[in-house]
Amino acid sequence: MIDIDTTSRLNEQLAAEAFSRQAGVFDDQYAGDTIIQYKRKRVRAHVEQYLPAGAHILELNAGTGDDALYFASKGHHVHATDIAPGMQERLVQKIEQSNLSHRITTEICSFTNLQQLQHTGPYDLVFSNFAGLNCTDRLDTVLNDLPALLKPGGLITLVVLPRFCLWETSLILKGKFRTATRRWFSSKGVQSHVEGTYFKCWYYNPGYITRRLKRSFTLESIEGLCTLVPPSYIAHFAEKHPRLYKFLVEKEHALKGRWPWKLVGDYYIITMRKK
Repeated sequence: MIDIDTTSRLNEQLAAEAFSRQAGVFDDQYAGDTIIQYKRKRVRAHVEQYLPAGAHILELNAGTGDDALYFASKGHHVHATDIAPGMQERLVQKIEQSNLSHRITTEICSFTNLQQLQHTGPYDLVFSNFAGLNCTDRLDTVLNDLPALLKPGGLITLVVLPRFCLWETSLILKGKFRTATRRWFSSKGVQSHVEGTYFKCWYYNPGYITRRLKRSFTLESIEGLCTLVPPSYIAHFAEKHPRLYKFLVEKEHALKGRWPWKLVGDYYIITMRKK
């Protein structure tokens, strides 16, 4: 019988392989996507309202480094980590081209193994974007390691897929029952694939995070992301329906922090502060 830790490590290895394969095409594939750019802008605006000048940031699942490069260009220092060697190789290339090597360092490290980080901070912010943390069933392990990496008053900002998404559930109306309900029954993981490699993902509501961190952190805010604006996998929505897209962006901005909208998006952005 394969034990739980072995299964988790195998899933991490598969995810690393998948995203390494994607690294060469990732930037070209998503650079021109209007909704992905909207999501990045929203997440960055959320983070920047809390960051002090010249902050030191630990980024988990940094990918090809778009966010690391952005925050470094704003005068912050970023230690960008990822488990996928291919993603790190692409990030290093982009750092060299951008002349930001004095502000960005890199390290191949799993977020489930943060105790082995070479650069332990302490940091002003630990940041994870676009559901990287959904690729593990050991999120509790990640969360337990965060307090030791932060300065007093330091922050975490995590962008996570919840267990209910309004847009995804609406796919029932198109007869796509399996896709519409996949988050509801995800305790054992839901199979995903990138570049032909299969691995599992899990979904976590904000309460999962706040309950596990309540002794060490206070909640700053939760925002829904892609609650009214459709998820980016609904291809070319913004280009096909520009007026409707603009209207939905405006309405989502107004409602992003309100109940129930902060809880029913494709993602939520959660920020907590270390006591």
